[in-house]
Amino acid sequence: MRVLVTGANRGIGAALLAAFEARGDTVRGTARRPGGGDLLPLDVTDPASVAALPGQVGALDLLVCNAGIFPDRGEALDTGFPAAMWADTFATNVTGVFLTVQALLPALKASRGRIAIISSQMGSSAQATGGAYIYRASKAAALNLGRNLATDLAVDGIAVGIYHPGWVRTEMGGSAADISVTEAAGGLLDRFDSLSPATSGTFETWDGRPHPF
Repeated sequence: MRVLVTGANRGIGAALLAAFEARGDTVRGTARRPGGGDLLPLDVTDPASVAALPGQVGALDLLVCNAGIFPDRGEALDTGFPAAMWADTFATNVTGVFLTVQALLPALKASRGRIAIISSQMGSSAQATGGAYIYRASKAAALNLGRNLATDLAVDGIAVGIYHPGWVRTEMGGSAADISVTEAAGGLLDRFDSLSPATSGTFETWDGRPHPF
């Protein structure tokens, strides 16, 4: 299988890249600032950077939109959440996903490929526990984006899945999180493998449970 994972320089993205490589898939990863290795340069907030991606990737069976940021942890409701932070987060977590999908659509259509969008349970309206307004709103938008892409791309045979990767021990998730990046990546690979036109538009957890929207 030919795979591209965005945001693969650390955390869940790096673990996904390693898991795909370990089982013999042809996989490439991207990073905003590649520090070496075989990562492709991609700034999902820069349309020119995204536009250059198809020429570097070629044929594609699975696109994993993993690149994301969580800058508003600890922001105070009465003084925090500045406008620039909203703009930067949505540019990465929402617009960046859309632009990446849009740029790679020809390759995905040619192979009747699949798209996996890493969202979060924090984007679920059923889990509105407060705080982290920017991140929550961006992940809710990513979920909505994935659901609508599933509708529009059904005619092309492209399946779209949206996933909560779990509370993972990464720089973003923190050391007190529930699961390791290896556990998360292994579960997510199983989800990607089972994604099909029949299950397109699904919102699932890393371990296969349907997640409320």
